[in-house]
Amino acid sequence: MKNAVVWSKIAVSDLKRATAFYEKLLDGKLKTETFGPYELALFPHAADGIGGCLMKGEGYEPSAKGTVTYLAAEPGIDAALKRAAAAGAKVLMPKIALPGDQGYIAHVADCEGNRVGLFAMSFNLLYGYMGQISFGHAAFFGVGAYATAMLFTALKGADGQIGVADFLLSLLVGPPVAALTALFVGFFCVRLTGIYFAILTLAFGELLFYIVFSWYSFTKGDDGIQGLLPPPFFQDSTNFYFFTLAIVVVAAAAMWRITESPFGYAMRTLRDNQRRAAFLGTNVRAHMLANFVIAGAFAGVAGALWGPFSRSVNPTLLGWGESGIAVFMTLIGGAGSFIGPMLGSVIYTMLQAVVKMYTVYWPLTIGTIILLIVLFAPGGILGMIDKRVQATRARDGAAEAEAAAAARAEAPRP
Repeated sequence: MKNAVVWSKIAVSDLKRATAFYEKLLDGKLKTETFGPYELALFPHAADGIGGCLMKGEGYEPSAKGTVTYLAAEPGIDAALKRAAAAGAKVLMPKIALPGDQGYIAHVADCEGNRVGLFAMSFNLLYGYMGQISFGHAAFFGVGAYATAMLFTALKGADGQIGVADFLLSLLVGPPVAALTALFVGFFCVRLTGIYFAILTLAFGELLFYIVFSWYSFTKGDDGIQGLLPPPFFQDSTNFYFFTLAIVVVAAAAMWRITESPFGYAMRTLRDNQRRAAFLGTNVRAHMLANFVIAGAFAGVAGALWGPFSRSVNPTLLGWGESGIAVFMTLIGGAGSFIGPMLGSVIYTMLQAVVKMYTVYWPLTIGTIILLIVLFAPGGILGMIDKRVQATRARDGAAEAEAAAAARAEAPRP
């Protein structure tokens, strides 16, 4: 099968490792474009017989047998495929959602939105309910992902497969490890508030990132941990989606119960006025530390789900950039609402998928959106909606009061 162009899926870190080999094989520079969790590239074959799957043995099944030109495209995907076909290439299209399709965008919003939405909601326990912003919250997301990935790697067989019981066990280890890490970090951070709290969380987050990035013998360093292929039942995207959705719903329900408990209202008191809360007898540091650990544990749940979804983990999951994404999602959806960060995560991932189809200036786009939200809708989308609803109710109430007053004035006096 000569000059074939095949679409498939591959993790970003895997693509970087494989680029050098393919650039030696093919004339011309490799062009890549990121779409959601995948990075894709498109180029014609130089010779017949490469065969197999690009990441064979790394948890990716071949998308077609025979000659394989691996993966993706430049922003004009349709035009790139037409040029390949015009050049005589046979285009093979496996049944997967392609960037640009509505199905692909919905897939990204569903699969990524669940996990990063839970991550953003855990961040909001600190920001929206405790009134402290953390720029290092992704450290607990990454620690949970790495704890799951390490146990996953230890439990899987020589053939790369893992049993359902072992798979579930590996998921369970992420949250407690993240909680213990949050306990250590929070012990120091809760002694400060405001900008000092934010900077200290950033410092600890970057410290943990550097440890994971540098400790190659334990964490595989910048290569990350690859080949996290779940059991066959969960390899089906629909099954895995509903599995993670169930976990996210349970975790969100638990967070809702916490925020509506006396502990949750104590956190609101700390957010509004810590001195008054201390005067009323609240142990400020103990409550802040408990909330910090709870937020870290739920971030660990989201991190544990990330590895089997992306088939790999890497040190960037602990970086300040990931923490910034949680901040962005919370600002977009609205920190004043429990469900706001989840809404923000869906909007963020859909925007990312759409914008990257047409331009490489995604950071400029999201920066402009955040700037507009901060200036004109500081409460986020749900905050803006709530403000409109309250204004409408106030107008309706005033109109009813005026009508009642007019009716009383017109009524005949006895």
